[in-house]
Amino acid sequence: MFENLSERLERSLKILKGEGKITEVNVAETLKDVRKALLDADVNYKVAKQFTDTVKEKALGMNVLTSLRPGQLMVKVVHDELATLMGGEAVDIDIKGHPAVILMAGLQGSGKTTFSAKLANLLKTKRAKKPLLAACDVYRPAAIDQLKVLGEQIGVTVYTEESNNKPVEIAQNAIKEARAKGYDVVIIDTAGRLAIDEMMMQEITAIKEAVNPNEILFVVDAMTGQDAVNTAREFNERLDFSGVILTKLDGDTRGGAALSIRTVVNKPIKFVGTGEKMDAFDVFHPERMADRILGMGDIVSFVERAQENFDAEQAKRLQKKMGKGKFDFNDFLEQIGQIKKMGNMKDLMGMIPGVGKAIKDIDIDDNAFKGIEAMIYSMTPQERSNPELLDKSQSRRNRISKGSGVPMQELNRMLKQFEQTRKMMKNVAGAKLPNLGSMMKR
Repeated sequence: MFENLSERLERSLKILKGEGKITEVNVAETLKDVRKALLDADVNYKVAKQFTDTVKEKALGMNVLTSLRPGQLMVKVVHDELATLMGGEAVDIDIKGHPAVILMAGLQGSGKTTFSAKLANLLKTKRAKKPLLAACDVYRPAAIDQLKVLGEQIGVTVYTEESNNKPVEIAQNAIKEARAKGYDVVIIDTAGRLAIDEMMMQEITAIKEAVNPNEILFVVDAMTGQDAVNTAREFNERLDFSGVILTKLDGDTRGGAALSIRTVVNKPIKFVGTGEKMDAFDVFHPERMADRILGMGDIVSFVERAQENFDAEQAKRLQKKMGKGKFDFNDFLEQIGQIKKMGNMKDLMGMIPGVGKAIKDIDIDDNAFKGIEAMIYSMTPQERSNPELLDKSQSRRNRISKGSGVPMQELNRMLKQFEQTRKMMKNVAGAKLPNLGSMMKR
């Protein structure tokens, strides 16, 4: 996500790196390159021009800040304006009411059904809400079945009327069901439609008028670039939606939609999809996205992800074992499991400042820990609990190497690093986690 734009902006901002001070000439040269980088990333032309004009005005106006070198000053101004361009701050979803009603809209194939389920999962797991999914796509074959499967996967009820082909009635009845059975939120999944399809646009307008939703969220595929922005404008003119969900930001997207859509339709991006799994769905934070675009990482999101997935009681228990030098392979497996729950490995490492750029050309598989897990699973329960049994037993090591399909050299290296980690944990107060990063390098 944004890799090409990040590289281009970095190169552009280097123009000022060796300059002694900011002048109209060197700022103009830098921003000409920045504007070209934005246009190449499929940012709307008017948005790109307005952005660089604002940056120029602010950079020249801030030249009194002599403590910052010109390059640093320009990075700060570009960062702040990128964040402003994308909305400035995160905008929360309105889930007040009994029940709150959220209407999903978008093109065919934009991912509404999947993201209806992802939103339900987020509200259930992170907001302690009891959502109800309403299947109102009566046109696409298997749309109702898809929503049922996803609902079962996340443990959320799906309201259906398979003999009824009137979406307005289904939506109204779903809300009655929610009131009767104590659901907090109703998420209405509608059929995909084109803005030029007058009959379908009238239908979703009728649903809106019938259910009076708290939120109308427009789901748009970020991979479509400026087409996404143009479609959003057309839908907004008809529906006056309240926010945008950008999908497929983990794909090979140039980022133009994320940078243009707020300015063009004047509606906030509320959520972004970052992968296929049900939990690959995040609140959109403009400041953090600006950090990532400029290669500064996103350590706040990284820490939040860790807090959500790491068990506090388990961590305390583990820390006591570490202090006594009792950390074993069972504990190690638990730690690997916790880290894997945090999400895509390359995306996670990209949140760490300075790491994203270093690993951009490295293919980091989500199965990065697979070899280590295979070695541990090839051990007996006794060996996992007592790592020292492997210290002098070549026969045990031979069995583990064969059982895991991992070369002996790699097994020996893992065992050596594991032992060093145990000693470090015992000696260093406050150590909490083994150095998993170095152990997964192959």
